[in-house]
Amino acid sequence: MTTIALEKKNNRTALYALLGALAMLGLGYAAVPLYQLFCQVTGFGGTTQRATDAEANGAAARAAGEEISIRFDANTANDMPWSFKPVQVTQSVRIGQRQLAFYTARNDSDVPITGAATFNVEPEQTGRYFNKIQCFCFTEQTLQPGEEIRMPVLYFVDPAILDDENAKGVEQITLSYTFHKAIEQKTASVGEKPAS
Repeated sequence: MTTIALEKKNNRTALYALLGALAMLGLGYAAVPLYQLFCQVTGFGGTTQRATDAEANGAAARAAGEEISIRFDANTANDMPWSFKPVQVTQSVRIGQRQLAFYTARNDSDVPITGAATFNVEPEQTGRYFNKIQCFCFTEQTLQPGEEIRMPVLYFVDPAILDDENAKGVEQITLSYTFHKAIEQKTASVGEKPAS
């Protein structure tokens, strides 16, 4: 094999390796949004569903009058200097009817903090039936030092849960939230230089 042919072969191999690395990088960035979309569509891993007012009205019309208990859970990430808790620990709700619940959050630090809430429900098989119409978790929340706010969640449990064999016997659904510092704020605090 000549030197020119060997050089072309090496260049082609390097190009394939570069394209492969770029493809892997692209898949790495796309993995999180694709997984989140998959979970939202299927309810996988206890991911709740988003609903409209029209869907809530339809569910209320199909309601069978059965009730289920909803338990509320609140957590914060280790680096999140907030106090965060549900106003009510449990609610007994009629399946298919809208219900309103509240959480409170207080910024215990001396600087403004922007937070984003992640959420899920347990048991996992109920995630596809737990529908949120309005929720503080749909947007980031910014609290000033010492500020405390009350945040609503408007939700309903789809009556289709009554027809699911996997959800038979479920008497309580736990709605759990965890507040984290917003990504932009984490990036800013990592890039900050210490005061001299």
